[in-house]
Amino acid sequence: MTAHVLMLSSSREGDEAYLTHAKARILAHLGDIRDLVFIPYAAVTQSYDSYVDAVASALPECNVVGLHTFDDPVAAIHNASENGHAIVVGGGNTFHLLHSLYRFALMVPLKHAICNGVPYVGWSAGSNICGQSIRTTNDMPIIEPPSFDALEVVPFQINPHYTDYHPPGHNGETRDQRLAEFTTLNPEIPVVGIREGSALLLSGSTLTLVGEKSGFIFQGNNKTPVQPEQDLTELLNRAD
Repeated sequence: MTAHVLMLSSSREGDEAYLTHAKARILAHLGDIRDLVFIPYAAVTQSYDSYVDAVASALPECNVVGLHTFDDPVAAIHNASENGHAIVVGGGNTFHLLHSLYRFALMVPLKHAICNGVPYVGWSAGSNICGQSIRTTNDMPIIEPPSFDALEVVPFQINPHYTDYHPPGHNGETRDQRLAEFTTLNPEIPVVGIREGSALLLSGSTLTLVGEKSGFIFQGNNKTPVQPEQDLTELLNRAD
């Protein structure tokens, strides 16, 4: 497997401008590639065109083209490697994103492209779909995809925007409680919580938490801290 995948927790950190914290890391991840096929299907309340424009404005060094503008989206993904394109998937609603990927028959082409080394960058929903399934997304299920099964780039669950902050007076479940519900029913499946400003980097057979913030691995009843730049490759080799 020659996967080259950057899974960002978020498009923003704090109150900074769009993709500011991630820009240098994205460009480094892309290497010499500057032609990006952007998948905007996580957008719901904004148009796909405006979403592409926002990404293009944040990454002026790159040529950003929305997948929705191709006459044959499947071919665009299939031919990404020979055309020297990278694939970028933005945030929004994960259920809508996955529903659209199934609708347009893009799941298998995406898996093949990633396995063949086409650089992939995702944030938020775009990172969620890199896990086994989207069952640990934070999003509301506004639409029902044919399956919750995702790209399975990594053999575990991802929880972007992870936070352990509990607002005073808030009586709803905390993020930890929601993740505990998943790990109680699925004790064999790890969930990696990544804070805003951090990312998971998969390079070939190596997985690393990058950025300056710690994260956590949730599995069964255990919550294990993960330090910045920690090697997490053992998660790639776990038995199902």
